[in-house]
Amino acid sequence: MGEFELLAKLRERLGPPGPRVRLGSGDDAAVTVPGGATATSVDAIVEGVHFRRDVASPAQIGHKALATALSDLAAMGAEAGETYVVLGVPEDLGEAECLQLVDGMVALAERTGTTLAGGDVTRAPALTLAVTVVGHAAAPELLVSRGGAQPGDVLVLTGELGGAAAGLALLADPALAEVLSGETAERLRRRQLEPQPRLGAGRALAAAGARAMIDLSDGLGGDASHLAAASGARLEIEAGSLPLAKGVAEVALANGADPLQLAASGGEDYELLAALPAERLGEATIGIAELGETTLSQIGTVVDGVGVEIRLPGGGTLTATGFDQLGH
Repeated sequence: MGEFELLAKLRERLGPPGPRVRLGSGDDAAVTVPGGATATSVDAIVEGVHFRRDVASPAQIGHKALATALSDLAAMGAEAGETYVVLGVPEDLGEAECLQLVDGMVALAERTGTTLAGGDVTRAPALTLAVTVVGHAAAPELLVSRGGAQPGDVLVLTGELGGAAAGLALLADPALAEVLSGETAERLRRRQLEPQPRLGAGRALAAAGARAMIDLSDGLGGDASHLAAASGARLEIEAGSLPLAKGVAEVALANGADPLQLAASGGEDYELLAALPAERLGEATIGIAELGETTLSQIGTVVDGVGVEIRLPGGGTLTATGFDQLGH
């Protein structure tokens, strides 16, 4: 498998360029004419850290690499635009698997209106995908950062929590699936292997006046702390209001864990946590409902102070930390 031959076959699989792309993959650089404001994010997934090839197909790995990067654009309320991929190929990965991997990315790119505009291929000791995504908005003030939450805002969450962490537990110990129906177990595994970036929901929340937003890649506890620190505010979250994915409680208990702890600390759900003016909650709820792709739950409030408090239904608080990429 030669580099240039592989690149040529990869380019054959890419869809047509988006409206902002004047020159795409195949030259020394891509040329785009964006207009308005852009949001750019870089993400990477590495074999043995973010996925295992014995449980994830090449297409699922490609999907996840792009989905996790696009989730950062969702958290900004941006429209997906262009993506650039560096593929690190280990010795034991063949051409067919490389093409399947890119097919997984292309399928998601087509569904989200993303143009695969360029990248590079290199040898690597482990399968690695570094993905740069560029999103767009008509003006910079339409993009949402982590740093605008204000006391009095309500905290809202898209979708459900804990599904990806429960799916990871099922992949690590298939015997845990005995406590679930086959359909529920498969749905949880797919939450881990094939996350969905909430791009439409991000734009709807931005349109409804979201003042701060973050995607839950490292867990609610850790990512809420990032939002609180950036905003200089305190987040008070009601653990009893957290929407748990079906089957999370059963998997957690079978694995000797607390369901709420798993939901608040488990990462890779890629849902959106946002702070909204209280008077815009109804508008946001309607906007999300009209999309038909996810739900919106109110889970807390923003108050004066610092940090995050997750309150348990019967009193007390839940200690929830997020995943640390460099933690030991």
